[in-house]
This record gives sequence, C-alpha cells and structure tokens, in this order.
Amino acid sequence: MYVIRNGIIVQPDRLLFGYELVVEDDRIAAIQRQGKFDATAAGAGVIDAHGGYVTPGLVDIHSDYIETVISPRPTVLMDFSTALFEAERELIAHGITTMYHSLSAYAQDIMDAKPVRRWENTEKIMALIAGCKRTEGRNAHLIRHRLHLRLEVDNVNLVEQVEGHLRSGEVDELSFMDHTPGQGQYRDIEIWRKSVRGDHELSDEEAERIVAAQQAAPKLSFDQLKYLADVACENGIALASHDDDSVEHLDLMRELGCTISEFPVSLEVARAARERGMSTVMGTPNILLGKSHSGNLSARDAVSNGVASVLCSDYYPTAMLQSAFALHHDFKLPLEEAFAMLTINPARAVHADDQIGSLEEGKKADILVIREVEEGQRTYPVITATLVDGRVVSRMWYPALPSMSARFATDAATIAETADHVPAAVVDTDGSEDK
Repeated sequence: MYVIRNGIIVQPDRLLFGYELVVEDDRIAAIQRQGKFDATAAGAGVIDAHGGYVTPGLVDIHSDYIETVISPRPTVLMDFSTALFEAERELIAHGITTMYHSLSAYAQDIMDAKPVRRWENTEKIMALIAGCKRTEGRNAHLIRHRLHLRLEVDNVNLVEQVEGHLRSGEVDELSFMDHTPGQGQYRDIEIWRKSVRGDHELSDEEAERIVAAQQAAPKLSFDQLKYLADVACENGIALASHDDDSVEHLDLMRELGCTISEFPVSLEVARAARERGMSTVMGTPNILLGKSHSGNLSARDAVSNGVASVLCSDYYPTAMLQSAFALHHDFKLPLEEAFAMLTINPARAVHADDQIGSLEEGKKADILVIREVEEGQRTYPVITATLVDGRVVSRMWYPALPSMSARFATDAATIAETADHVPAAVVDTDGSEDK
C-alpha cells in the first residue's frame, strides 16, 4: 500500500492541488484531501512528490520501436525475448506503462526492408507479447505489452492467418495501411522517390520500376477488408485506418468500422475524422521537430486547430513525455489537455479506458511522479517514480533536485523493518527519506 502526497494530481480535465492518492494492491483506492490517510497506522509507504506532477502512466497505441531493438541493423536479428525485456526498461524510463507494439505485415517492404518484418518473425513477436499478457500482474514484466497489427493491403495471402490471430486474442488493435506511391503518406510521389533512393541508392530508372510495380500490385478487396474488420469488431479489437488522404477514403474506412484515423495527411481530413467521431492520432516526434518528416500535416498544427485527439511515439518513445511539456510551455496548452492526449484519449480509442488512462478510484494504479529539472534556460521533465499495477517499478534520483538523501524506504515491508529507527518513513521519489 502507498500514499502519494505533495503532488499536483493531473486528471483529464483539471489539476488537483492539496490532494493525496492512495494505492491498495493494484488499484487506486482513494483520491482525497491530503492528510486524511494515516500511513503509519496502515503500514503504508509514503511517496513524496515534492510539488511535482502525479499523472497516469502513458498509453502508446502506435510504435514500431520494438523492431529497432530487435533489428538494430537491417540484416541483424537479436534475441527476441531479450529485446522485449530491454525495450520495456527503456519505455518505462520514458513513462510509457502501456505499449501497443505496432508490427507490420507487408507483402513487399521496399521502404524499410528488414528481416524482422518477415511474417514468420512477426508471428514470433506476437506470441511473445501474448505470453506477456498471460503473466501480467505477476512481476514478469515492467509494463503492459499489447499488440497493434498493421496490415498492408497488398498482403493478399494473409487473410486466414490474420483472422486466426484476431480470434485467438493476440491482437489488441488492427490497422489497415496502404503505402502505395501516389496516395496516403506518399501521395507526393517525389517524396517517395527521394526516400527510396536515399535508402537503397537506386537510380531514377530503378525507382520508377518499383513505383510501377507497387502501383500494379494486387490488393485486398473491400469484401476481404470488411470480413477482417468484422472479425476484429466481434472480438473487441480497436480498428484503425492509416494515412487517410481524402474525405472519401476516410468514409470508406468508416464503412469498414474504423474508429481511429492514424496520421491524417491534411487538416481537412483530420477535421473530417473528428466530425465523424473518430480518434485522430499524431506522432510526438512531429511535435518536437515541428513538421512531418514526409511533408504531411504537422502535429503542432493539428493540436492548435483542435483536430488531434491522441499522441503516440511512432518511432521515438523519448518524445512522448517531452511533447506534453513542450505543448504546455511553448504552446500554452493546459497541461491536463496535453496529458489527456497521451493517456485517457488513447486508452479510450482502444477500449481500455475502463482500466487505465486516468487517475480515478477503482482504476489500475499505473502512475508517474514527474518533476522538472532546470538546465540552462529551459526545464526538462524527468520521472522520479513509476508504479504499474500498484507496484513501484522504477525510481530515479536526480542530484539537481532538492531533498536528496542516500537513504530511502521502498515499500511497507521496508518501513516496518526500520520502524524503530525511522518512526515516519517517507519514500522520496528521488531516492531520499524525509521525517
């Protein structure tokens, strides 16, 4: 049991001052006026936020980062299980407590050909993630691992296999992608050509042959897509479209049952998606860079125009937490609104908001304590404590922050053992102990 005190509690629509949060087992037991809970009598650990922010754990519903960890070089495959454990250690450091690993099912991956994206390897990763879900809550992993299967529409031979994975419970989100040059993300064929030439050192003639071949490749029919979409919906799996480039394409995706629009390529399409009740997903690297790397809609413009509802890490997990504070400090977006796009909104989009995504009594105790370190003329957000399923899974000590000490108590058991020496032990999120 823990009580988190002296922090600003970030809820989806407000900041709470002067409140404490009580964690019992894996749940948030209470959010109440500070000082009501007798931690000593309850034998509870006290986490002192020292005026920092107490937020929900971040929920990332689109990231292919695991592919980079498994395959750090195009022809290299590291051990898959080891990569998953190493990835989660990095993700927890960035505040991501629930990750929807986005695995691609391409027929031809011309843009980023890696052995990790071969279907047999994709299935291997899917099985690992399914195993993580089976052992969740038993200290096997630091975070919640989920699976987002990205089906490229040129993969016409995978319908039966994908259906089987949808029905087995392995898939938590399904998206339909089409990276054919001339539409979607690469509606500007010249950007596609430059990307391919840069990655593969192709001549203009070779690039043209690839464009022609991809444009002529067979694709899944509407009936096939609709069949898979119906299977997904029947099994409670969130359904997303990808790189919507027109209102007509958006309406087609809505007809399939998609409720999420990932990376709409223009302000017009993003606005239309919101008008149709869809969640719109933008990338946090885009927030930090100030532009889309492929020349499409800027996430900053999407946020400022009120058409972005969800932010994801896409390929750079570091950007998640940074983007919330960048939007708050640089664009004057209320912090609670910025965090909503990283927590409750993505949780709601994938039908997980009954358990995670906000600090509410009865919900899972996935919690971050965040402070800001001053570095020169700017501040930088740092996570000093992380709880997942009510367990403290990470603490970080920044010497630049006040109230530092080499001594600390980590949980109720430790406090009980040291009670004779430390009558009112307080777990400091920076590794210190106050009395």
